[in-house]
Amino acid sequence: MKFTHQLAALALAGTAILSTASFAQEQVNLTWQMWGDEKDTPLFQSLADLVTAEYPNIKVTPQFSGWTDYWTRLPVLASSGQIADLVAMQSMRMPSFYGVLEPLDPFIAADNFDKSAFESSIISGLSQDGVQYALPYDVGPWLMFYNRDKFAEAGIAEPKPDWTFDDFKAAAEKLTSGDNYGYAVQAFDFVAQPIALGAEYFNDGNQFDLTNPGYAAAVGKLVDLVAVAKASPVFASGAGAQTGSGRFAAGNAAMVIDGPWSLLTTQASVGFKVGVAPLPRDEGPSRYITAGSGWGISAASQHKDEAFKALKVLTGPKAAEILASAGRALPGRLAEQKFWYDVAAKDIAGARETLQYSFDHSTPFRLNESWNEFENLLTQYLPLALNGDNTTDAVLADIQSQLP
Repeated sequence: MKFTHQLAALALAGTAILSTASFAQEQVNLTWQMWGDEKDTPLFQSLADLVTAEYPNIKVTPQFSGWTDYWTRLPVLASSGQIADLVAMQSMRMPSFYGVLEPLDPFIAADNFDKSAFESSIISGLSQDGVQYALPYDVGPWLMFYNRDKFAEAGIAEPKPDWTFDDFKAAAEKLTSGDNYGYAVQAFDFVAQPIALGAEYFNDGNQFDLTNPGYAAAVGKLVDLVAVAKASPVFASGAGAQTGSGRFAAGNAAMVIDGPWSLLTTQASVGFKVGVAPLPRDEGPSRYITAGSGWGISAASQHKDEAFKALKVLTGPKAAEILASAGRALPGRLAEQKFWYDVAAKDIAGARETLQYSFDHSTPFRLNESWNEFENLLTQYLPLALNGDNTTDAVLADIQSQLP
């Protein structure tokens, strides 16, 4: 009898062990919220499948919203408790939205996770006040895209990495004739290009200071290129308005500022050879801002440990290779950037040199919680200067008066 009781006890203990093991492997379903559309589903589902292959008890389901809807819905979903477990975040919007994300530093420390595998500027860009809130999947500096065929026809030498604004202006003017322009200005150029020229739009307290002489002079150079030299059309922000990128693709503008994230799409939509160069500098050293996107864990998630496991896979080497090989992203992971060069940039002469030069001369992208408001005001008011209806100084003062 005693032996029988011992067997029964062992059986009960075994059942308890199996029950505990089953509990430890309980299926966890994570939602993954990002911008995009239905055509993105197969690519990102392949990344989600990597998570399940690594952790069989974790399933990740991508959920897509259009770009504008994504940022409109994000705070609503967060306040209603319907936000996903994994949340896409763009570095430029981190100051406005980091509150919906869980700080990752405790997970990173406990896991001995190596952040040095990523480009340092995007690791910084997905942080706030020194705290890491997301891990990157892509990164890129703003670049000057140019029509190599038009440069050759005009007898203009293709830009070198350290070309100056005077070089750029001379080329833009020479390439302008009738309805064809040397350059197509866009609102964000008044952020990226002044930085390349050595200017700052913030003061030492990280508050907007748009009327400081350096920034006003840099903006004035771009304004004069449009209002005086007529080397670019005035950008329009209305629905259906032709963008600078659209003019470039149509062959009506020989140069436009854009990022590596659009290089593959641009190549597929044009009938000419595309080149890229760093943004032109002033007389001082080159410097460039970079931006990118990544994924973080929702502060409201009930599965944060599993979400961090998924996050490591989604931003890991294999996922980066998949995105890069599809031309979808210049990876934030340094070792996997080679796959992007082999696909998106394979027909772009000097792309690797240009991007490496830009990364080597990168400077922190300074942002604060009013950044989106600032960008909207640039779009709204700068055409007044570009049209000659108001001076650069007056427009910048008007924008400054509407910012905190």
